[in-house]
Amino acid sequence: MNKPEENKLMNNADAAGQAASREQRQGNEFGAPLGSAKSGRLSFPSGTSWVTVRADPSMADLYHARFAGQAPRVGAKDGTVTIRYPRTPLFDWLYYLRQRPAEVALNVQIPWDIEIRNGVSRLTADLRGLELRSFVVSGGASRVEVTLPTPSVIVPVRVLGGASNVAIHRPEGVVAQLRVGGGSTNLAFGARRFGAVGGEMSLQSPDYEGASDRYDITITGGASNVIIDAG
Repeated sequence: MNKPEENKLMNNADAAGQAASREQRQGNEFGAPLGSAKSGRLSFPSGTSWVTVRADPSMADLYHARFAGQAPRVGAKDGTVTIRYPRTPLFDWLYYLRQRPAEVALNVQIPWDIEIRNGVSRLTADLRGLELRSFVVSGGASRVEVTLPTPSVIVPVRVLGGASNVAIHRPEGVVAQLRVGGGSTNLAFGARRFGAVGGEMSLQSPDYEGASDRYDITITGGASNVIIDAG
């Protein structure tokens, strides 16, 4: 092969690669095809704030994500979507997140695990229509609202490291168990309300033990202004 033909083929390959890259990322919007993935995992390994997560029944791709301002590092491999924000000194970190709200949409054709490490603030997660296998937050949660889907198995929900101003809604008729470690203040579980309670607390919906499709909710590190309800 002579040089002009070789260069032409290389240029064509580069152009094709760039076009494929643009299909996955348009400015601050990201996505990836569902491909052969049988399950999904959404991971925020360095924490997050000002993020909305939702199920999208009309979407054929694995996920779509959109960010305001400078985007974090986003990648998808074998069904795992990783969104990694930079780690900076505390003040700069909070400023970075406060100025950059995000939205992540998930495909409803596969089951999902959602994990957030190193804390979360101002999260809204409407997961109705999703097959959720687990929802885990470590490092604490503040100003979080999660609307859970109808479960088909026992689904663990974990908030580790403390919860403040957190609301977890489950569908009407779905039973749940709540365990709280580290004390609680202003806690609501269904129709039951609790003021200040020291130590550990364990609460269950009626018929919890006999249900095969239920939520097992655990909060460690204390709970303040937490609502767990149905409807």
